[in-house]
Amino acid sequence: MNNHLDKDDTTSSVSSTWIGTANHGFAVYAVEELRRLFPSLKFSYIVPSEIVQFTIGLPQEEVLQLLHANEPMFLRHLHPVHVEIERTEEVEAEAELAAICSHLEDLSGIHSGAKIAIQARKSEGSNFNYSPSEIKKALDAVLIDQYRAEAVVRDADQIISVFVMADSIYMGISRPTDNLSDWSGGAIRFRKEDGQISRAKFKLLEAEYAFGLDFTQYRHAIDLGAAPGGWTSLLLERGLHVTAIDPGALDSSIIRHKRLTFYRRNAANVKLDDNNYDLLVCDMSWNPKQTGKLLKDLLYALQSGGTIILTVKLMHKKPFQTIKELLRELEPELSLQHAKQLFHNREELTLFLIKN
Repeated sequence: MNNHLDKDDTTSSVSSTWIGTANHGFAVYAVEELRRLFPSLKFSYIVPSEIVQFTIGLPQEEVLQLLHANEPMFLRHLHPVHVEIERTEEVEAEAELAAICSHLEDLSGIHSGAKIAIQARKSEGSNFNYSPSEIKKALDAVLIDQYRAEAVVRDADQIISVFVMADSIYMGISRPTDNLSDWSGGAIRFRKEDGQISRAKFKLLEAEYAFGLDFTQYRHAIDLGAAPGGWTSLLLERGLHVTAIDPGALDSSIIRHKRLTFYRRNAANVKLDDNNYDLLVCDMSWNPKQTGKLLKDLLYALQSGGTIILTVKLMHKKPFQTIKELLRELEPELSLQHAKQLFHNREELTLFLIKN
């Protein structure tokens, strides 16, 4: 087993190496966005259509500055590669774990008292006789004993990422904000609740987290295309008054809620009070142009500065064209703040917009 990537190779003034993750089937679009930002990009797929390794002819901090200023829609997560350990079939699990631990010294910036989270993953087909949790346990022990660091899962100062492949192990250290998501691989997990109406609720929860929103700060929301009520239920839990609109039925668990007004009809047949709402959410399985038209027809009810959270279905796998056409339809009344394919999205994107 050899370390054949020196630490300085990825932090030099010449280039840096990364591992990026997208939703399954959408890595090709993440690569396209990266190519637009970084013409020097060289890449290969670790997991087809999902996880990619790429090298950019810029140092790490310059790459991060550009990514934060122009965050890709489809790159869900990334982390730098500072160490690459070559794997051989003959090495036993205990020895390989020891080798991984020994390379902590090649990761600069670990200091006493720091809160550090270990995030370990493996690719399919990477045969080894230990689990990602065992990697974390072994590294946590070394961090605590030798570095006097604090091993944590959330709210870390730094994240050490370990990615195990069939022939290599990649390690890197980074700040949580530099990974685009502080969840391993960007796979943010929520616990399913008893009586939860639908898993669609997770999409709105993730949007609140990813876009830095706090729904408790809003007063009165419109949920367009609300049935069966997953998004409506979350907003009611946050204390909002919700006006839900859908020709379909809402779940019986919320239908009599005192802060709910429900119009069981098409949005075109609903008249709301002007400038009475500060939040509009919409999660509909419609053609984006149709959704955009419905949304635009309801903007009279939203206050200036009001927030919109909208999922956009990528029905024909032409995401850049779809978003461009939709924004052309919605501007200048609305301004895009953030567009992201979240972990809980499937064939869709989530948009965060503000009414001008």
